[in-house]
Amino acid sequence: MARQFNIVPTDEELASLDRDLRFHPTNNNDPKSLTLEQIEQYNRNGFLAPLNVYDRRQITEIREYFDELLDRVSKQGGNSYSISSAHLKYGPVYDILTNSTLVDYVSDLLGENVVAWGAHFFCKMPGDGKAVAWHQDASYWPLSPSKALTVWLAVDDSDEENACVKFVSGSHYFGHLTYRPSKPEDHNVLNQTIDSPEQYGRIVLDCLEAGQASIHSDLLLHGSEANNSTRRRCGLTLRYCSAEVKAALGWNEKGVIVRGVDQSRHWHNNMRPSVE
Repeated sequence: MARQFNIVPTDEELASLDRDLRFHPTNNNDPKSLTLEQIEQYNRNGFLAPLNVYDRRQITEIREYFDELLDRVSKQGGNSYSISSAHLKYGPVYDILTNSTLVDYVSDLLGENVVAWGAHFFCKMPGDGKAVAWHQDASYWPLSPSKALTVWLAVDDSDEENACVKFVSGSHYFGHLTYRPSKPEDHNVLNQTIDSPEQYGRIVLDCLEAGQASIHSDLLLHGSEANNSTRRRCGLTLRYCSAEVKAALGWNEKGVIVRGVDQSRHWHNNMRPSVE
């Protein structure tokens, strides 16, 4: 089990860090799973979707596991957004994070040495009324340089009706954007909001079938509306970075070496949890 780390860094803590928050394009002329065209698309748009990961039988098993886990966590006082750093707590989530198909995709974008460090369920219950405001993942992460990405795995079918993720294509090239604190009337799951996203690029829907995934840069502007439908929308966000990335505030304790080596031995290499 990993040691202590700061789960939610404050703005002051993040501002005190010297972070390289520039997009670093992938330079890979011999990808193993992605195509050269997909590499180019990722560099240009900041995301890739859809990518096939699990078939219907496999994702049904994952969904049934999540249903049981959510019930367990809810009885302990949690909610559908509180299952975070799940790879450090639950063996089946660790197995998803280290899935070879996912790691192959990620390695084609990040290089031969890759660390996985996060797994967080974002589950919008039917009519829950909560939006995920426009934001950049890098705003929340004490990582540098910005050679990191998120895999968004659809546990449920995700479309515009039940509030799929939206990307602002090309926004990753603007670097770290100015945000404001979220207001109560925003009904925002997060505490940051970036206004007027359309000034940074074209808004694209990330519609996925259950078992499919998207990948986006940590600097890509994205968000999702409130789920006002009668259907649940659950996704599992999986976080990866190049092993050369350094993590402050103890976040290196979250690490799992999923490809290659960590030559600097900066990242902790957590083993699979025994809890199912």
